[in-house]
Amino acid sequence: MTSDVQQLPTGFGRLWTAQTVSSLGDGVSHAALPLIALTLTRDPMALAVVTAAGTLPWLLCGVLGGALVDRWDRRRTMWVADAARAVLLAIPAAAAVLDVLSIPLLAAVAFLLGLGGLFFDTAATAYLPDLLRRDPALLERANSRLRGAQTAMSGFAGPPAGSALLALGRAVPLLADAVSFLLSALLVHTLPAMPRPVPEARESLLRQARAGAAYVFRDRVLLGLALRPAVGNVAFLAVETVLALFAHDRLGIDTYGFGLLLTAEATGGLLGAGIASFLGRRLGTGTALTCTAAVEGLAILGLAAAPNPYVAGPALAVCGAGMGATMVLAPSLRQAIVPAHLMGRVASTSRMLAMCAAPIGAFLGGWLATTYDIRTPLYAAAALLLTMTAVTASMTSNRRVEAALGAAAAAGRRDHPAPKDPAQESAPDLL
Repeated sequence: MTSDVQQLPTGFGRLWTAQTVSSLGDGVSHAALPLIALTLTRDPMALAVVTAAGTLPWLLCGVLGGALVDRWDRRRTMWVADAARAVLLAIPAAAAVLDVLSIPLLAAVAFLLGLGGLFFDTAATAYLPDLLRRDPALLERANSRLRGAQTAMSGFAGPPAGSALLALGRAVPLLADAVSFLLSALLVHTLPAMPRPVPEARESLLRQARAGAAYVFRDRVLLGLALRPAVGNVAFLAVETVLALFAHDRLGIDTYGFGLLLTAEATGGLLGAGIASFLGRRLGTGTALTCTAAVEGLAILGLAAAPNPYVAGPALAVCGAGMGATMVLAPSLRQAIVPAHLMGRVASTSRMLAMCAAPIGAFLGGWLATTYDIRTPLYAAAALLLTMTAVTASMTSNRRVEAALGAAAAAGRRDHPAPKDPAQESAPDLL
């Protein structure tokens, strides 16, 4: 059967449902945690500690986490990570009920939730290509659905739900998120087991982590795919840092209007995720990635020059569409060409580069706005995105992408044994 008529396997539906439920919980906690922290302190630095704690696991142990995922059974890693996060959230919920909640406890919980997210996301990224036998068309369809659900749940439904649940008590949104993780863990546990990658020679964890990072930097296609979110995060965080002030001072938007502005961006993201596969088929994946990157840069340029909200809203929606399509096409291509035994490390290396770039963008945006003008970070971000587009266009051209896909097919990485039924297998050892 060809990819055009081949259906996504039943197991994908369960994975999609698990990640949708988990994304809803993420959206709830994303809104609730800062608001809960705000009930404990008005110190901006203390609030920043809670926010930053969730990103620290990627900065401190992103590549090492990927190396561990490449050693472990990926399905079990996913459900154990979600089950652990469900249990973890019971601690601050109990502390809230007993009125002993504190900023250090919230920061520790945010850090451990981020650590669980590192293992779950990396394992899910590595598991999906095995489930879909590294079929590029199926991977694009699957990632489009996963991305769309994530945007809808964590961007639209989750935050308002988190704010509403917080009105019922500080423990309520935490317990709701715990339930979402528990449901996700139960669903993931029913997924088909995949054969583990062929083990490498027994090396130290650090050496294996270095090998995964080196694989990214040696391969021009993978390096191009990694540079896009890294440079993009510098640009987008520079914009995000000043966007509320820009909207208020230059566009005359109040708090309600600012929420609508962000909704426009999320709506564009949903649209972009939905049309990503179509763009990949019509233009070729490499050309589609170049076009979406250019669209992002031009949209930010339009936002910077926007005289009113009626121009700024569509500009952000177009930028969101470019980002949504990119975040479907790029991971799908990576999953199709990376060897199974390196998938965890390659995915975590790319994610770590993107996460490390975010603070640089935030600092850059604040400095440019303070030194020059509130529009300057937006113009700088647009210039950075367009420059990145030009630099990476040849790295991820259609010719290079097709060559990489051909090499992956020739190496036989699409031919895997049929998955086992969880009820018929013995429980695999996580380590």
